[in-house]
Amino acid sequence: MPKKTARLGVDIGGTFTDVVLEISGGSYSAKVLTTYIAPENAIIEGMAQVCSKARVSPSVIKQIVHGTTLATNALIERRGAKTALITTEGFRDVIEMRTESRFEQYDLNLSLPEPLLPRQMRYTVPGRIDANGNELVPLDRADIEKVVHKIAVAGYESVAIGLIHSYANDTHEKLVRDVVCELMPQTMISLSSEVSPQMREYERFNTVVANAYIKPLMKSYLDRLKGKMNEAGADCNIFLMHSGGGIISIESAANFPVRLVESGPAGGAVFAANIAEKYNLDKVLSFDMGGTTAKICLIKDFTPKTSRVFEVARTYRFKKGSGMPISIPVIDMVEIGAGGGSLAQVDAMRQIRVGPESAGSEPGPACYNKGGDKPAVTDADLVLGKLDPENFAGGSIKLKKSSSETVLQNVLGNSLDMDAITSAFGLVEVVDENMANAARVHAVENGEDLSQYTMIAFGGAAPLHAGRLCEKLGVDRLLVPQGAGVGSAIGFLRAPFSFEANRSVYMSLSNFNDKKIKNIFTELQLEATKFVKDCDPISEILSEFKVYMRYSGQGWEIPIVLTKDQAMIPDVDIFKSRFIEDYVKLFGRAVDGMDIEITVWSVNATTPHEEVKSIMENSHTKNTPSDGQRKLYDHQTEDFKVVDVVLRNNMIAGSSVDGPIIITEDETTIIVPANRTAICQSDGSIDMRLKVLK
Repeated sequence: MPKKTARLGVDIGGTFTDVVLEISGGSYSAKVLTTYIAPENAIIEGMAQVCSKARVSPSVIKQIVHGTTLATNALIERRGAKTALITTEGFRDVIEMRTESRFEQYDLNLSLPEPLLPRQMRYTVPGRIDANGNELVPLDRADIEKVVHKIAVAGYESVAIGLIHSYANDTHEKLVRDVVCELMPQTMISLSSEVSPQMREYERFNTVVANAYIKPLMKSYLDRLKGKMNEAGADCNIFLMHSGGGIISIESAANFPVRLVESGPAGGAVFAANIAEKYNLDKVLSFDMGGTTAKICLIKDFTPKTSRVFEVARTYRFKKGSGMPISIPVIDMVEIGAGGGSLAQVDAMRQIRVGPESAGSEPGPACYNKGGDKPAVTDADLVLGKLDPENFAGGSIKLKKSSSETVLQNVLGNSLDMDAITSAFGLVEVVDENMANAARVHAVENGEDLSQYTMIAFGGAAPLHAGRLCEKLGVDRLLVPQGAGVGSAIGFLRAPFSFEANRSVYMSLSNFNDKKIKNIFTELQLEATKFVKDCDPISEILSEFKVYMRYSGQGWEIPIVLTKDQAMIPDVDIFKSRFIEDYVKLFGRAVDGMDIEITVWSVNATTPHEEVKSIMENSHTKNTPSDGQRKLYDHQTEDFKVVDVVLRNNMIAGSSVDGPIIITEDETTIIVPANRTAICQSDGSIDMRLKVLK
């Protein structure tokens, strides 16, 4: 009899660590509180739980796919390594000067976020490369040695090297690297020409600094994780989810940890795309609400929208431009501080504000009874009857309702002359409206009408709020997939091995050079393919080609996807027509008489994604028996109603329930509003649709 083999998906979130074991067609999951000091401990605990449920030893696990918020949290909390930046003379203050844009134009007291490294930790060397890659001023080794000696004396753990125009010519950066390696052999080094070889020095310098800042922390964590797994009996390959929605090796993750910054949310988007393909849904709004944040992503034609720049650690109510720009391939999503652990307060204008601060897992919301003294979204959900205090996280955490009522009254009620129940309702309405507004803005920015979309909700807190969110957004259909509470961890196991290589080479269509274009794409394809082969030397590797284009004089670009033939047999008319086609889709019209430019070239190498079997959708056939009743607050009548509670495990394919009703499972709870019917589909997904008027 062949030995069973298994794969493990692990998502470390700000509050919970989700673990999913897939073995012999079965799936087992667990949620454990994240252990901040040693995150690997929560993984070991979760692995033990799922192995116990499956009645197998950890030794059967042959592959672990892991996503983590550790990189993000280190940047937000400023607890990375002691890092130095070496840059070109005259560009020392680029990461502090930022760009000319103001994220709050009319705020006279606007304070910009502090750069990751203060001025005394930024060093300069002479030498100069121009935008075309030509050497204007030579760089002497002796000048570099003077600077490196100063850095060595100061005792830096990590060095970021970012020189002007190194994306066009990296010889000066490599010379600096060689000197640092020779004089400081124990120091970790990050080169901007490797981490982010793209134009715009502010974004590129910021990205290489962020990479160097978290590199020692992530390498230490990954080494500890590997050791702990071996000790626990799981001697297997460990792969990491990256921000672009694919999997890379643990070695690549250690060298480019900045690519892990959005790894958890990326797994969720992959999970939603997989469900969308099962149901043949070409327009999907992915809604992922966990313990710390809520993430919203548009998915068209079963593919999440991607970008090459995003912001982390936004400091001004999550406004665009107030954070730290990271220039790497990433799934494009909007992320706001609206998770189950997000804390509420009353501001100076006597309005309820929720997030971005979170209670996390230590101490957690007040109802965890671990010392939390501010109301969190979970506290409000508990008081409104959405959660069962005896069966939260499968019964592993007992919730104390009286603690929630106390903090809601103390922090919100006493300030606004309300009781605890009204305070809870106000808190939940604010957080739901915050998420709805974020979704509306994201849709408008992408030229989309959300009324044509289907929502797919997952994450521990999303099914509690998704029904109300659909009402606010005018979305008719909502899917809550099987395993929704641990959706990102499942998404890791659906993701392909992939790596995106990109490079800035400026070219206008009036100076179109087909030979140069073919060489650029060929080199990028080889680079990206090498990373994927390191993970999976057997599978077929596919290549996806993309260019970023703009009209001459514009300060931003739009991504244009090309076929392999269009990339490798370049034709100026095809490039122009593809750009105009996508530009008109996005903005409604083209601009006549202007030259068109290409600024960034990209190749994503990926293994084929797993085949997805389409779902034969069920219409409801019979009702599901109730497992009990509970009081649930109704936002329309602003009073409690006694509603039925149904166990999700008791719902078989084709069975249905009419709202208002509560559907419970170990990892989450689904609230079905009064105007919706929930139908269980053949894959276990709960399909919520508007009731048919009779």
